[in-house]
Amino acid sequence: MLLKNKVAVVLGASAEAGCGWAIARRFAAEGAKVIVGARRKEPLKKLAEITNGTAVACDVTKEDQVAAVAKLAVNTYGRLDIACNAAGLASGGTIKNTPTEVVVQSMDTNFYANLYFIRHMAEAMDRGGSIIVFSSIAATHVLEHVYSYGVAKAATDCLVQYAANEFGPHGIKVNSILPGAIRTEMSSAMWAVQGMEEAWSKEVPLGRIGTPDDFADAALWLAGPSFVTGLNLHVSGGNQVTFCPRAEARPAMEAVDPTNGL
Repeated sequence: MLLKNKVAVVLGASAEAGCGWAIARRFAAEGAKVIVGARRKEPLKKLAEITNGTAVACDVTKEDQVAAVAKLAVNTYGRLDIACNAAGLASGGTIKNTPTEVVVQSMDTNFYANLYFIRHMAEAMDRGGSIIVFSSIAATHVLEHVYSYGVAKAATDCLVQYAANEFGPHGIKVNSILPGAIRTEMSSAMWAVQGMEEAWSKEVPLGRIGTPDDFADAALWLAGPSFVTGLNLHVSGGNQVTFCPRAEARPAMEAVDPTNGL
């Protein structure tokens, strides 16, 4: 019960096999009252029942909707202690070939949404707290065909460091989690390609790709007893000290978007 009597917001939580879902369940199991949000409200109803929490529709690219979730937490439970944004948009392409509007869309979801999230969740925390956002190994390792995603996540990691400095005096921790390859609902098509998981696992010192529970463990530590802020935390089984497999080392992707696993 590390989070007993705490109030948490988790956005990007509508996929049952996703990280946001796992994090919300872990927070609730550790005693937190949880508000879960995503653009799709219907799947959230099941999660709200499981966690005995509150479901709310929220598009993280809309600042007013993010602000409304923060206010909902305070109005419903009287406080806000923990906020985690697991929402993200996988986007591929190269600098030469990616239309500018695709890059803007990536920045909206993968950077500006985190800016809105940190700004309004911090404002709602009047007794200290912990804010966690999701970045990616693509922010530190140049991967093929994911440049708009990677640069948006790199901007998020820089934002986290500035936010840690600004909100630290108020007792608020701000950190990011950088996943490597993940087994989620969104990435299922990628891992269905024969030999793909083996190719990625060879570059992971711990010998496997990540699962949502791995990120729930990390989020729990950041939300609870950790004495850290401004940390860009790699949670990738050690993949950050090696490499990510290049195209010639992977099975043919055909129509599968390789960014889905990031």
